[in-house]
Amino acid sequence: LPRTRLPGGGSGALAGMLALVARLLEWLRSLFWKEEMELTLVGLQYSGKTTLLTVLASGQFTEDMIPTVGFNMRKITKGNVTIKVWDIGGQPRFRSMWERYCRGVNAVVYMVDAADLEKVEASKNELHSLIDKPQLHGIPVLVLGNKRDLPGALDEKQLIEKLNLSAIQDREICCYSISCKEKDNIGKHVILTMLSVHY
Repeated sequence: LPRTRLPGGGSGALAGMLALVARLLEWLRSLFWKEEMELTLVGLQYSGKTTLLTVLASGQFTEDMIPTVGFNMRKITKGNVTIKVWDIGGQPRFRSMWERYCRGVNAVVYMVDAADLEKVEASKNELHSLIDKPQLHGIPVLVLGNKRDLPGALDEKQLIEKLNLSAIQDREICCYSISCKEKDNIGKHVILTMLSVHY
């Protein structure tokens, strides 16, 4: 099975997708049974990293979020699980820090502003540059295309294509389209699933 979550069509694709979902759930369960997990949240500036963290921690959306300077660390506890999340600034001067804070974590969450088409190429380049680092080999990656509530935002299939995610074969990688503002898809997808007791 390919490592990337790709959209499918037809009965054969459906069977493959079901198998892929089973593998994803197995991965989530393996993460869940650790009482403490560590994630790193990276992506270009204004992609919504800190906003996502705030929504997950408090359920509140803040319109005027101040860009992260350097990094923030936040612990979120759900049930018996505590997750330490490193939120790293996305401005060019902070991107050299990304690798350092991604080493040894359970997963990397890569945020993309799916509505800012001019920055998609830069976002792709930064993602591939990051995961090409030998120290990060095999660490699972979750790509979240934020701001799906805005007109013209890329959907999951377009994100997979534009970010060339199908080329990534050395790790588990999933891609979802979300809206932090509308809290759309967040509850159904992997971050909140990691935090929940459902698995």
